[in-house]
Amino acid sequence: MTFQGQISGYADPALHAQGLYIGGRWEAGTGIPVYNPATGDILAEVPDAAVDDALRAVDAAAAAAAKWRATPPRQRSEILRRWYQLMAEHAEELAMLIALENGKALPDARGEVAYAAEFFRWYAEEATRIPGEFRHTPSGSHQILVDHEPIGISVLITPWNFPAAMATRKIGPALAAGCTVILKPASETPLTAYAMARLGEEAGVPAGVVNVLTTRNPAAVTNAMLADPRVRKLSFTGSTGVGRGLLAEAAKTVVSCSMELGGNAPFLVFDDADLNAALDGAMVAKMRNAGEACTAANRFYVQAGIHDAFVKGLTERMANLKMGPGYDAATQCGPMITQKAVRKIDQLVTDAIKLGARATTGGAPLEGTGYFYPPTVLENVPVDAAIAAEEIFGPVAPVYRFETEAEAIQLANDTEYGLAAYIYTADLKRAMRVGKGIETGMLGINRGLMSDPAAPFGGVKQSGLGREGGVTGILEFMEAKYYAVEF
Repeated sequence: MTFQGQISGYADPALHAQGLYIGGRWEAGTGIPVYNPATGDILAEVPDAAVDDALRAVDAAAAAAAKWRATPPRQRSEILRRWYQLMAEHAEELAMLIALENGKALPDARGEVAYAAEFFRWYAEEATRIPGEFRHTPSGSHQILVDHEPIGISVLITPWNFPAAMATRKIGPALAAGCTVILKPASETPLTAYAMARLGEEAGVPAGVVNVLTTRNPAAVTNAMLADPRVRKLSFTGSTGVGRGLLAEAAKTVVSCSMELGGNAPFLVFDDADLNAALDGAMVAKMRNAGEACTAANRFYVQAGIHDAFVKGLTERMANLKMGPGYDAATQCGPMITQKAVRKIDQLVTDAIKLGARATTGGAPLEGTGYFYPPTVLENVPVDAAIAAEEIFGPVAPVYRFETEAEAIQLANDTEYGLAAYIYTADLKRAMRVGKGIETGMLGINRGLMSDPAAPFGGVKQSGLGREGGVTGILEFMEAKYYAVEF
């Protein structure tokens, strides 16, 4: 099935290749081709912003800042609520656009749009609930009043794997808090970000409050914005390596940073687990977005008594997934984002097999057009294989055998990352005990999906700083101000 004839409205790539979005105006330009990963064909071209463009975006955000900061919370709330409603109205078109530029299967794309829209609805509500504090000092000498104020102009950098949700998860709380923003989406999937800007304009977002720019030179463009003293916040989602560099750059001007970085999620299955429930959860945790997710289960540790049955069941399920273009309604596993991504996955799998692992299904790239790698299950994987330490970001499930609870905890923690983890067991006490032992920011217990706009999303160790979502997410875009009050 081709996508021609299915495109209409917000699904049309050409609609979102109108130019940079700065100060409420669209500025024409080209320079960055956007590819369809299912075919390798060019969908559209978007502008390649230079440093001067980025600084003009900061100017626009600064010009709009005072008025937006003073906008009543209810008014900010209503704009976000309208943005949510517009996303819901155009959900199918947005899902098709994501399937085209990202490659994810339509069911996943639809799920992302629904998830992304919920951040606007959640923060539409949180905008009117910004917390404060009033306390007496222990000495009784005065009162303590604590207010929260917008932190200021915020630079938001988002990855390609969830082009809608990663944008709304940052824009929602920033605007609810009273901040103006500059969004720099990944150059692989910029069309969805421009679609978000167009919907925001329709929702009533004032000019300059949200600015969007794309660039082939992200380091220079981002560094220039961070060096501008008017920029006070950086919120980044991406690799740990890039995050470390951005933290170093932000330190030069003491810019507040929120970092959602890489993951290497362990998926623990104990002997007493419900096998079918564990397999259902494994498919969700592994194959959401074809494994291209930072929360994806990366290492499957299965207790000896249930190990063989789990491998057999997982192999059958993975082998039966239908591959194809994301925009084909029958597709369950779409292409990877680039050919480079396919090569990386293949290198990890090849290395594991050389060290003694066995592919029970898949195990080699597909021939032909597009950037496809088949759903793959590996058993007998050595714990010292590269695939055990690196984020796979693909549809590959390496399975390892363990004997004891203590061993499972030790294996789960044997990584520099600490974003997400999963536990399947019928014993809730054990789940909580093991969960406390695992160094992670998020934990799914008998559940393969944990992301929720109402929950704090983030990790520990090399997986990041701060939290997105939930009641804490808005505070990432605010500063606490203390007043010592004499009555």
